[in-house]
Amino acid sequence: MLSVRNLSKTFAGPRSKTVLADISLDVAQGDYVALMGESGIGKSTLLNLIAGLERPDSGSVAFDGVQLETLEDDALTILRRQHMGFVFQAFHVLPYLTVAQNIALPLVLNHVPDAEMNERVERMLVAVGLTGFDSSLPRELSGGEMQRVAIARALVHRPRLVLADEPTGNLDPESAAQVLGLLREGVKREGAGGILVTHSQAAAATADRTYVLSPSGLRPAG
Repeated sequence: MLSVRNLSKTFAGPRSKTVLADISLDVAQGDYVALMGESGIGKSTLLNLIAGLERPDSGSVAFDGVQLETLEDDALTILRRQHMGFVFQAFHVLPYLTVAQNIALPLVLNHVPDAEMNERVERMLVAVGLTGFDSSLPRELSGGEMQRVAIARALVHRPRLVLADEPTGNLDPESAAQVLGLLREGVKREGAGGILVTHSQAAAATADRTYVLSPSGLRPAG
């Protein structure tokens, strides 16, 4: 489903810095992998390249056989909207929308009919343990509850690939464990591929396999 080959990225400027060099990674449907590494090593940059949010200097990213570097920006936007889901450390829940409206956003953008949209949102509320919270605003939620909303939003349109960047970084250990369980369960239930970027060994342990990113490249953990 996802094939990353010999990916490299350098940020130009007075202090030019190569953050990724010759990175390769495969993720099949149903795979859930973790990426670990020191701060600033390029984990988030790698996710951005995989999502087509940044362009590599060399190498390729193939998603379902489509080479992302050959697509124009509009085509990349449509691909992300339809086939990818994102979970971030900072939640990115819109404060002026209700829980149900936040979850429904990908369905609205993909023009899903109202009846199907309502059904999918209700199913996701149940799946992430937020039944009865549909009319709540983010300011009424805990951090763990907001991250559950973010997970539901990432999965509601049944993406082929879920990218999670430090999704438990702002959570207490109990909430983090619950969120990690929901994220893994959701990826597996939807038959998606998943990539989890984390500093936490406990979080990485929820993945099927773990890779470590270092200046020398990407290698399996252990």
